[in-house]
Amino acid sequence: MLDDRLAPFVDSFIETGRDIFLSGLISSHGGNLSVRAGELIVITRRGSMLGRLKAADLVVTGMEPCADDEACSRELVVHREIYRRTDARAVVHAHPVHAVARSMRADAIVPVDSEGSYVVGEVPVVQASETIGSAEAAALLGEALQERPVAVLRSHGAFAKGATLEEAFYHVSVLEASARILDLIGR
Repeated sequence: MLDDRLAPFVDSFIETGRDIFLSGLISSHGGNLSVRAGELIVITRRGSMLGRLKAADLVVTGMEPCADDEACSRELVVHREIYRRTDARAVVHAHPVHAVARSMRADAIVPVDSEGSYVVGEVPVVQASETIGSAEAAALLGEALQERPVAVLRSHGAFAKGATLEEAFYHVSVLEASARILDLIGR
């Protein structure tokens, strides 16, 4: 039986997850999505496939740790911190290959194309000693996303915020397009 609290979000999770996968921004089981509604967070289940999401792949939890957290993505701690520190209503975490590669050699990704410059601007790269679901990564990303729509965790991936999942996905996709352009022109 579908949790009634999930109903308003299911379609946007399914559509955005599929778009992220088809865009090549994740591997088969990579990435995670969440939305915040008041004190509730709806987040993808640990191990879910974003390209094939179903309602059963979504978990309702809260801003504070609870028993339901075990079923959630391991990045829940990062999503919570982004919600605490920013105006985000949705968070997308993906592994865009060109942006991740650039994160290993730069402290920022600076688009030279018009869309990238306008939409995401200079994208900070942060580094944590533990990159998956750590409090350190959560604090660094929460801070970076206060002023920017997207940031990259070195060697791991991008975290983007938005008013909706679609907007957060837009930020990740623009970042990756800009990183590809930089690679194509040899910058």
